[in-house]
Amino acid sequence: MLAPDFPPPVYTFADNHLNVEGFELGRKLFYDGRLSRDGNFPCGHCHEQRGAFGTFEHDRSHGYNNSHTLRNAPPLFNLAWEKEFHWDGEYKTILSESRHPLNTFDEMGADVVGAVARLEKDAEMKKMFKAAFGSSWITEDRIIKALGQFTGNIISYNSKYDKVKRGEQSFTAQEQSGYQLFQAKCSSCHAEPLFTDYSYRNIGLPIDPVLNDLGRIRVTGKTEDNLKFRVPTLRNVVLTSNYMHDGRFATIAQVINHYRTGVQNSATVDPLVQGGISMANTEAIDISVFLRTLSDSSILTNTIYKKP
Repeated sequence: MLAPDFPPPVYTFADNHLNVEGFELGRKLFYDGRLSRDGNFPCGHCHEQRGAFGTFEHDRSHGYNNSHTLRNAPPLFNLAWEKEFHWDGEYKTILSESRHPLNTFDEMGADVVGAVARLEKDAEMKKMFKAAFGSSWITEDRIIKALGQFTGNIISYNSKYDKVKRGEQSFTAQEQSGYQLFQAKCSSCHAEPLFTDYSYRNIGLPIDPVLNDLGRIRVTGKTEDNLKFRVPTLRNVVLTSNYMHDGRFATIAQVINHYRTGVQNSATVDPLVQGGISMANTEAIDISVFLRTLSDSSILTNTIYKKP
């Protein structure tokens, strides 16, 4: 796992011994529709490589039986640096996060027993399990561990921003201006080099009356967590539309304009955004130009992550 200038990863796979065979098995399973009840919803359906392993240009994910999930699928990269997972932090490990979609009806159909039975009929798949785990037994736990090895090793650290930091390239004048503005107005929550502080904050989004998603309070039960959602990474942000927990914004400009003029005050709104963030039009444009430097195009084309 190589990530120059990153802090040490939080997760070191101590409970899931890494090996090439396990990673390759995880990659195979990630794209295998047999993990879903009807064969149509592999992990890669909602986490597309062309969208930096998030939902590509869509608000919320589609799942089994024409259902919609509650939220926009977060991109799956740099997971080993995360302490908690999902928009509300419900899952505490990569393994528990990987287990969730398989066991949820509106995602992959909650048919793990059927998935195991389907894979058991595949002689080549059994060989891959034996290579990864020492025997050909196919179990839910082994499926989860293999998926964890794959998703936990999708690493993104080769954007223009990274190359500038390594002295390999230089920002344009507009990118440099945007970077300085970003540091002044955005970096308190989107801290370098991972461009998130992994906190949960209410940024003043009006609640969707249909979804009625109250955020982290669903996990903690604490009133102070009402309408709080996890601060997402801004790495690859241009590649991972739509935006916000429910995908309500289609463009970066809409996101920036929310912070400028759309913040709705409430009892739990974060003080850093209360009343909006003052920003001239030229400043907003420069920040959006800087955000493009966080795109790592290699994650979109790297063959080790592609469908085998």
